[in-house]
Amino acid sequence: MKQWSSLFRFPMALAMLCATLVAGVFSSTAMADGAAPLFIEGYAGQLSVVAGEEVTLHVSTGAATFEAEITRLGETAESVWSQKGIPGQNLPVPEKASSHGCGWPESVRVAIPAEWRSGYYQVTLRAADGGGRFVQRGQRTATSSCFFVVRAAEPGKNSKILLQLTTNTYNAYNNWGGSSLYAYNGRAGLQGNRVSFDRPPSSQFANWEHPFIQWAERNAIELDYAVNSDLEFRPELLENYRLVLSVGHDEYWSTPMRDNLEAFIAGGGNVAFFSGNTCCWQVRSEDEGRALVCWKENYFKDPVFATGDYTLLTSLWSHHLVKRPENELTGVGFLWGGFHKSHDQFMDGSGAFTVHRPDHWIFEGTDLKRDDSFGGKNTIVGYECDGCELEWNDGLPTPTYRDGTPETFTVLSTAPARWHPGDSEWYEKWEKGRTGAACLGVYTKPQGGTVFTSGTTDWAHGLRGGDPEVERITKNILDRLSK
Repeated sequence: MKQWSSLFRFPMALAMLCATLVAGVFSSTAMADGAAPLFIEGYAGQLSVVAGEEVTLHVSTGAATFEAEITRLGETAESVWSQKGIPGQNLPVPEKASSHGCGWPESVRVAIPAEWRSGYYQVTLRAADGGGRFVQRGQRTATSSCFFVVRAAEPGKNSKILLQLTTNTYNAYNNWGGSSLYAYNGRAGLQGNRVSFDRPPSSQFANWEHPFIQWAERNAIELDYAVNSDLEFRPELLENYRLVLSVGHDEYWSTPMRDNLEAFIAGGGNVAFFSGNTCCWQVRSEDEGRALVCWKENYFKDPVFATGDYTLLTSLWSHHLVKRPENELTGVGFLWGGFHKSHDQFMDGSGAFTVHRPDHWIFEGTDLKRDDSFGGKNTIVGYECDGCELEWNDGLPTPTYRDGTPETFTVLSTAPARWHPGDSEWYEKWEKGRTGAACLGVYTKPQGGTVFTSGTTDWAHGLRGGDPEVERITKNILDRLSK
């Protein structure tokens, strides 16, 4: 029996080998006859432009041709330009794309006409094909988007309010290419220290700024638009406005940005921070504003650290080496705030502010009284919050003014907030277990302008939800400070 078994074993093995080879041939043929992956991605070569200038689009796609459409996103979506049949290229992704950009050539150039209003413009990129030649056939589509901002051709002519979009923060969280300024969304859990705008972007516009803009346009409130880096590279813009707005998540600021806005306030200009986690990290701009550097908790690796001059050290603005807490600008800071209904902190919180001084002008027309709460239905206190060191007397909070908060700052409303230990305990000056508060308040610079802060990223959610108190307070601030 063993002899017969040996005789049959070889033909059976040969048959299996032949079958495998034949299958491999058919598999290779199918791959050749099939379709390569269909994709499309791109970025705008300019963050902000004005009428008469041009914006370039840099696109990589698996399709032979693609379509681009530009839409202004306001109360409604207004399509202003489109083009089909643009030649496509499947372009390589450089190893350092996250930090130093893609370097892709321009695919199309668009002239900005005079009739385009100031605003946020989304570029929708579309590709389509019919699949493979013999197999994997069928209509396939791919879509992605990027954006740019159109500034007012005549700054201040139609509005005395400038909304500067938080584009530095968009870029800091963007992990396209593998890295962002965070470890949690980086390849292999690694954190970057430099991020480029020259790569397909991410955007936080839809979550905070867009709801604010939609509310403003519904209420016939005209706004002009800019991006974070315009405060750094085009400070002359500020001369044309009475009020500058920050909305949502405005976390990353350079020294020139801050210097220019503080000079604006000192000269009588007003600012409203409908934002939280504002001016938390110092960054340095590179490549003429097309990249940001921030070493954050690894500040000792920043080349600036070795010089002993910590003025431009890219860590917390409140860091004891930098010695320039954001409180000096906004009235509040993240070291005395933290999270509310996020990061496992106050997950059962109300999402509302408690009123402490209802007679202040920002509450006019609201009928709010002391110890009333507002905004909870739409969770206006949420995600990340800023506060200041407080003393409580007769149930009313007062700043200690030891943390850089201006001496004219008045706390009008608060809500509890707290850092997550994993985010705070790297800082050697951190007081473990400290609970802070989101602080809504106002201060006025002597012989200067007035600054309002909401102390929360999520203020605009109250406008999106139609909260009457949030709407009235916002209108009070815009009406008073834009005059």
